[in-house]
Amino acid sequence: MISIRGLRKRFGDFTALDGVDLEIPAGSVHALLGPNGAGKTTTVRVVTTLLDPDEGDVEVAGHSVQHEAQDVRRSIGVSGQYAAVDEKLTGVENLTMVGQLYGMRRRDARARANELLRDFRLDDLPAKKRAGDYSGGMRRRLDLAGAIVARPPVVILDEPTTGLDPRGRRDTWDAIQTLATAGTTVLLTTQYLEEADQLADSISVIDAGSIVAEGTAAQLKARAGGASIDLVLDSSDDGRRALDLVASISSEASLDDRGVRITAKAPRGSHDLSTVLRALEDADIATSEAALRQPTLDEVFLQITGQRPDELIADATAHDEREAVTA
Repeated sequence: MISIRGLRKRFGDFTALDGVDLEIPAGSVHALLGPNGAGKTTTVRVVTTLLDPDEGDVEVAGHSVQHEAQDVRRSIGVSGQYAAVDEKLTGVENLTMVGQLYGMRRRDARARANELLRDFRLDDLPAKKRAGDYSGGMRRRLDLAGAIVARPPVVILDEPTTGLDPRGRRDTWDAIQTLATAGTTVLLTTQYLEEADQLADSISVIDAGSIVAEGTAAQLKARAGGASIDLVLDSSDDGRRALDLVASISSEASLDDRGVRITAKAPRGSHDLSTVLRALEDADIATSEAALRQPTLDEVFLQITGQRPDELIADATAHDEREAVTA
């Protein structure tokens, strides 16, 4: 549904996109994951026909961004980083207005507006409540509803939860999952690893304008070395003995400075954990906690880029600001 091949975009001497390739099948949610300045928003601007690429081919729903821009625009709904709603209008008035801008008759637009308010759990609000009095999460849901008034096959969401509190973020996630359940193809850009993990069928990690990793969340996590065992001993007196025992079963075992927490790789997952716990019990070594932990996407970032996501965000901020100003 979205095909990007060899996409390059420069702003003066700054290369924002450097050979991006991306294929997104119909009916899937794909996350473009990366820090500020990585090239996410520039990619969205090209896909939505707001920027012309310097090189490469981009197609949306079978239409060329370069040569069939109007057809592309008819095929997409877009929600940017900030909710684009008229705060002086009610929810139904906002969505009805969007429908009429798409060429729908007022009666049909209003019927569609009421349908979407139900779908996005905004129909229980007072009918005359203006969007300016909505919470951040409510405004975001209203904005997402506006993106699909015309039932586009593709919806593009550029960092949809930026600036929202945890409740607003959760509400927005629910709204995005509603889109996916309905069969809409969603391209989601985000710098939040948990968000990509929660929502996406597949993920592309972008850094410095290039795709540096792709796959499902599970596949990307596997790059960080698979599962690991976390143990907390009842007594530090057992620390060295327990470490030797765990190291004989699992690889890369280590003991913390307090002598009570042991971590070790678990390539066979739960089988390794069960084996370790049986061995500790036979050795009369008591544990207060024992868990099999899957790697996080933070660890994937660390392995791929050599930096944690928060460090990447700080390093890239200057580039992001220069890109925005130049654009």
